[in-house]
Amino acid sequence: MEIILAVGAFLGAITVAIGAFGAHALKGKFAEERYEQTFETGVRYQMYHSLAILSVGLVMRVVGELQILEVAAYLMLAGIVLFSGSLYVLSVTGIRKLGAITPIGGVCFIAGWICVAVGVL
Repeated sequence: MEIILAVGAFLGAITVAIGAFGAHALKGKFAEERYEQTFETGVRYQMYHSLAILSVGLVMRVVGELQILEVAAYLMLAGIVLFSGSLYVLSVTGIRKLGAITPIGGVCFIAGWICVAVGVL
């Protein structure tokens, strides 16, 4: 459970850094103008799920170290890598084939949330 809490906190810090990098260092360097919003979507979902991973760790302190909650945290981590990561690369490079990866990350997010629901029940 401590590792999940640490991962959530670390991802939160990385999210702030990525957001600042996008807002300042990447200003005007996105592959297309509309990709700035795509980048921001990646940052937003990364922060939501960083906080969710942190929350899962806290829930585990209350209900115990249930394997399904651990799976939830790892699914959300995979979602961050696949969903947000693909949006970051797409935003900077314009490689649209990466759009095929993004929904897989979204499915990981959904599956993670379902695992949380099952775990707390």
